[in-house]
Amino acid sequence: MTLANPTPLGLVSFGLTTVLLSFANAGFLPVEAAIVAMAFFLGGISQTIAGIMEFFRGNTFGCSAFVAFGAFWLSLFGIWVFPILGWNKTESLPLLGAWIGLWTIYAFLLLLGIFKGGRILTFIFVTLVIVFGSLSVYYFTESAPILTFAGYMGIICGGSAVYLGSAIILDETAGKKILPY
Repeated sequence: MTLANPTPLGLVSFGLTTVLLSFANAGFLPVEAAIVAMAFFLGGISQTIAGIMEFFRGNTFGCSAFVAFGAFWLSLFGIWVFPILGWNKTESLPLLGAWIGLWTIYAFLLLLGIFKGGRILTFIFVTLVIVFGSLSVYYFTESAPILTFAGYMGIICGGSAVYLGSAIILDETAGKKILPY
C-alpha cells in the first residue's frame, strides 16, 4: 500500500493557520472564533495527522515538525480557551514569552537540519524563527511595533508554506514540475 504524501497537508495546514493568526498580530483582524477554530482543527488536528503520516513514511523531520507544531496550535487553543472554561487563569505575558521562546529554540534547531531541504523550506524556517523570536520579545516588552512586525513576518512565513505545499500538490497531480521550489 502506498501512502499519499502528507507534506503538502502539513505545510498548508501550518501556512493557512499562520497567515490567519498573523493578520491579527499585524492588526488587521481581531482574534475571534474563526482564528481559534482554525488553530484547533487545521493547525492542530490536521497538521498532527500529517505528522503521523510522515512517521509511517519514515520521514523523521516531517513527523517531528508537523506533530510538534500541531501540538503548538493545540496548546495555543488551550491557552485561549481554558481561561474561558474556568480551567486556568489568563497566562502572564512573561510566561507566554518563555513559552514562545522555547518554540523559537525548537524552530531554530529544526532550521539547522534543513539547509539542504530546499530554498523555500529553509526560508519558511528562517521566517518562523524570526516570528517566534519577535513574539517572545513582544510578550516580555509589550511593544506593539514588535507584534506588528511579527504579524507581517508571519504572513510571509505562512504564505511561503502554503506556496510550497501547493507546489508539491500541483507537481504530484501533473506528474511534472509546475511551480519552482
